[in-house]
Parts: sequence; C-alpha cells; structure tokens
Amino acid sequence: MKTEDASFRDRDGYIFSHEGLIYRSISPSYFDNYNLLKDSGLLKALVDNKKLIAHQEVSNFTDIKENLIIQPIQLPFISYPYEWSFYQLKRAALLTLEIQLESLNHGMSLKDATAFNVQFVDGKPIFIDTLSFEKFNDGTPWQAYKQFCQHFLAPLVLQVYGIEDLNKLQVLHIDGIPLELTSKILPFRSKLNLSIYSHIHLNAKYEKKYKSDTSFKSKKIDLPKSKQINILNHLKSMISGFKLPKSKTNWTDYYNDFSYNSENIQEKKDFVSKTIANISPKTVIDSGSNTGLFSEIASKFAQQVISFDFDASVIHNQCKQLAKNKITNIIPLIVDMSNPTPAIGWANKERKSFIDRLPNEATSLSLALIHHLVLSNNLSFELIAKFYATFSLHLIIEFVPKDDPQSQRLLVTKKDVFDDYTIENFEQVFQNYFKLITSQKFSDSKRVIYNFEKR
Repeated sequence: MKTEDASFRDRDGYIFSHEGLIYRSISPSYFDNYNLLKDSGLLKALVDNKKLIAHQEVSNFTDIKENLIIQPIQLPFISYPYEWSFYQLKRAALLTLEIQLESLNHGMSLKDATAFNVQFVDGKPIFIDTLSFEKFNDGTPWQAYKQFCQHFLAPLVLQVYGIEDLNKLQVLHIDGIPLELTSKILPFRSKLNLSIYSHIHLNAKYEKKYKSDTSFKSKKIDLPKSKQINILNHLKSMISGFKLPKSKTNWTDYYNDFSYNSENIQEKKDFVSKTIANISPKTVIDSGSNTGLFSEIASKFAQQVISFDFDASVIHNQCKQLAKNKITNIIPLIVDMSNPTPAIGWANKERKSFIDRLPNEATSLSLALIHHLVLSNNLSFELIAKFYATFSLHLIIEFVPKDDPQSQRLLVTKKDVFDDYTIENFEQVFQNYFKLITSQKFSDSKRVIYNFEKR
C-alpha cells in the first residue's frame, strides 16, 4: 500500500494505491459529512448526472479498519490544470459552480474548489474528490470562493484579455494564480468590466489591504444562502460568456498553410490507420499532435488517445472539434515535447511530471516532429529514441529529411551544424532501441514513415 504524495493536504483522508488500484481512505473526522453527503441525496444526484466520480465502499483492508475505504472508478490518465486549454478550464470551472449550487440545495457546500479536483473522462469534466463536501451553515460565505477565483477565474480572465502562455505561470503557482498578481497583469480596461472588477481587482485590493490585519479575520461576514446562490449564478453566467480573442498561430492551419501534398497526407493516413488497427492498442500517445488529425484516426482503434502539443491555440481548437464530432476517447493537452510538465509541489512529488504519468507500453505517434526536436532543440537521435523507449511499446515515427522545405525553414536563422542528421543515422540509432517492422516512403517526397516495435 502506497499513499499518494499529494494526500497531505487533506486532513480527513488520503489516497493510496494497492495492487495497481486507487483507493481513498476516509478518517472518522469526516464520517458525519460523508453520511450527510449520502443521506441528503447529493451523492446520488451528482453521480447519476456524471458530475462526481462513482465509488464503492470496500472492507478488505483490516489494517486500517478504523477508517472507511472507498474504491472510486479507476481513471486511465491524470491530467493537470496547467495542461488544459481554455476550453477545458472553462468547462471545469462551470462544473465546479454547478456542483456548489447543487450542494447548497442539499444542505452542503464545497470546502475545496481547486482545479486539481477535476479530471476529464469520456470528453467531459468530472469532480473526483468525494471528501470536498461539508455541511452548510446558512450565513456562512463560500469557504472555497478565493480558491475558485485563483484556480479558475484568474487564468480564464487573463486569456480572455489576450494574455497567453499561462501554463508555466500556473506551474509556478500550485495554489492558483494570486489575485493580486492577476490584477497587476490585466490591462486597465478590464476594470471597466464590473464583474471582473468585483471578483478580481476588488478582491485583490482587499486581500492586499487585510493581509497583515489579523482583526479582519475575526470579523463575522454574514452571507445568506440566497445571496450566495445569486453570486454563484452570476459567476456561472459570466464564465459561460467568456471567449478567446481571435488569433492565429503558425500551427492552427498547419496543413493548409504549409501546402501539404494531398496525396502524401492520404498515404500517411492510410499507413497510420492500418498500423494502429493491426496493433489495436489500449493507449496511443500522439506527441506534437497539432490539429489532432491523426489523433482522431488513432481514436478509432485505441481505447484512449493522449494528444498533446505545445501550442495552446491548436489544443483549444482541437477540443472544440472533438466536441463537435462527439469523439470522447481523446484527451488533448498543452505539453511541450522538448520541455514536458515537471514534477512540482512539496518535495517535487505533490504533482507528478507528465512523463511519470504516461502509461507504459503505449503506442506512440511522432509525425512531422523529428526535425523540430533535432534542428530547433539540438536533441540527438539517441536522446529522442531513448525517450520514446521509456513508454512506447510501438512507435510510428516520420522522418523529415534536412532538404525538406519544413526542415529548411528551421535552419533559416541558425547555422547548420547537423551533419549527423541523415536517414541512415536515424535508422541505425532507433534500431538500437526498436525493431523495425515496416516503413514506407511517400510519393513525391523524401519523407519516410516507420513502424517500430520496442526491443
């Protein structure tokens, strides 16, 4: 039995793993709230509407018999808020508000509103912390309001006003982006929006003013249930209306802008489709997935696809497209292949690195990526092959030669010192880690796509 490192934050229980399965231990200190969660009908209502993860109570852990043990539905992959697109964060925020409103109707309230309590399952957000509910006392303000603003509202508002690349900022602030910092970053015109002024700028002002005023903490703030519901509905309405400013990157219209040969694209589709169909993998990891074209192809033959790219815009658009096409077994994430999400938090163990969370023995897609990794990031074939071998049972990878137009674009502003960037060297190095099953050269192109199997 191994306790999860992030469990120290919860004084009423902890998460642990046993024989490959995840369990939650509930301490006697939470029994009253847990019983209220069940008896009030809130648990059933949330589970039935797929807003809260389902669980079953188990009794096979006699060494911790004073606690109640529950076994939640097992999740195939855990993602973190700083890997989500605007689309995903917005949906997670609305789910949290809906759960708080439902909780108030059942005499309870969320004591936690951290974005880490939400995961995406079958394309939809779901709340995973059964111990976040407590008895509501009328007149008491929402304890988790500030946390909600820092974890959800702040990063959403910043993106609404065109401040991008927030993922690294969110990694730096594991407890959410501070409102004081958010207020400083936002443009002055944001203060003209009464809702944003109230929830961000005014809160930041009071937080700064009373940070060292201990007398303020002892002041009783009376907030009737009806007013709290009004605030929650106002937040819900405001966030529902949030939209990203129109923008376009080099990657949002990748296949159109770079004039890909339609015949080459079809050849690549056919190779990927046939190969993955033959493998029939549980998990496909599509690194540098861009628009998600090949993630969608993989989703037809795999139980789950983890699709990631460094460009937040393409992941946002990918999420919207998946929802439109009703594809639910793809998890799109903002992750930079050359600088993946690190382990953070207490002792660098509270939140695991992206690599440590990847399932073992997956099938990996690496299409039109190798030239970026080598020519832009100075990575060697050895490092790349070794990296993929840590989690890939199968590897479908495309080699883009140096004289390819896309490779030449990368060398416009830098000296060509990549004498070892040859197809012969590529094949030799990768076959130290993988066995070559098959390969195919594209017509009217020197590009080659490979199907490797781990040695």
